[in-house]
Amino acid sequence: MSNIQALTAIALAAACTLFMRALPFTLLGKKQEIPAAVRYLGKILPAAIMAVLIVYCLKSVPTDFGGTGLCQLLAVGVCVLLHLWKKNTLLSIVGSTAFYMVLLQVIG
Repeated sequence: MSNIQALTAIALAAACTLFMRALPFTLLGKKQEIPAAVRYLGKILPAAIMAVLIVYCLKSVPTDFGGTGLCQLLAVGVCVLLHLWKKNTLLSIVGSTAFYMVLLQVIG
């Protein structure tokens, strides 16, 4: 890829990002009330995205839970417990990831 092609790709990505970020403000204008459909999506999408990520992350766990499968399931348990305890998504993600990495080093 030449420098011109790389710069074109970067400029195109930046323009698309700017467009997508400005689109909601353009569509809603100066309306004070958020449409019901947008409120519904804002309410339901975070949980749906997390469910898809969980399925994607655990799709390769072996059925006998040997090796890293057990580590993955334990890390998921730690993530759930942390989230139920503190209700902090960042803490849940970072804590369970750190727990998983430590398990891999100790067991693996």
